[in-house]
Amino acid sequence: MTAMRFSRQKLGERIDLYERLMRLDRPIGILLLLWPTLWGLWLSAQGRPDALVVWIFVLGTVLMRSAGCVINDLADRNFDPHVARTSQRPLAAGKVSVREALLLFGALVACAVLVVLPLRSGLLAALSVAALFLAASYPFTKRFLAIPQAYLGVAFGFGIPMAYAAQLGRVPADAWWLLLANVFWAVAYDTEYAMVDRSDDLKIGIRTSAITFGRADVAAVMCCYALALLLIGTVGYRLGLGGVFYGGLTVAAAIAGYHYTLIRERDPQRCFKAFLHNNWLGASVFAGIALDFLLSKGVTG
Repeated sequence: MTAMRFSRQKLGERIDLYERLMRLDRPIGILLLLWPTLWGLWLSAQGRPDALVVWIFVLGTVLMRSAGCVINDLADRNFDPHVARTSQRPLAAGKVSVREALLLFGALVACAVLVVLPLRSGLLAALSVAALFLAASYPFTKRFLAIPQAYLGVAFGFGIPMAYAAQLGRVPADAWWLLLANVFWAVAYDTEYAMVDRSDDLKIGIRTSAITFGRADVAAVMCCYALALLLIGTVGYRLGLGGVFYGGLTVAAAIAGYHYTLIRERDPQRCFKAFLHNNWLGASVFAGIALDFLLSKGVTG
């Protein structure tokens, strides 16, 4: 009995470490990946996405974000011990082996592939391969790209063209404009995140947008917010969305303005708070899209 309790305890400890490696204890990344995917699902289906497709994309988002976190920590395992915020991550602290992390990454990718199989779309399958490549390669872009956050925006927003492919069997121009909007949004929120670690990143030689923008970082963040919302608004206008949609964008713009008050002094804790708060910006845009379709259907129906 004692041996069994010890074995269960050890298993529980491993599972807890794997959950931390996948960042399931910090769902902000899942939400930042999920909101643009939901924008794409609702816009491509005119507010009536297929329920099975929605569930597949939600589960796929969780799996791919988890896999992305694992590969990120594998890529950064020699850097993370030197950064205060990341030094206790399971790989950096030596609590999880490289072999374990690789097996976990493979299992998550395999599950993600199985999840999309019921949709039986060749275009979606091709886009899924591209999404996997983007997620796996992003961590390495911090070595050579001046603004790796732009690459992150493509990776985090690739659910948008995938959503259009799943719903329509094609990827129209609106999907790519939405993806570009997500790139600007990702540069904004991940620059806020990078402002937290700027001093550590300078020491270890990692490149980030916060370092590249320098003293123009706050202005760059606000410009990226503005461009993201402008592009989303343009797509909504092209689709004939109404006042509720623009109300959602107005709330999102107010949230971006609040973020300015948090980041203007470049205090690391307040910058991190702004980063986390982007969940509400993405949610506001989605609420505007979903409610506009819902209410317009109710009026016309």
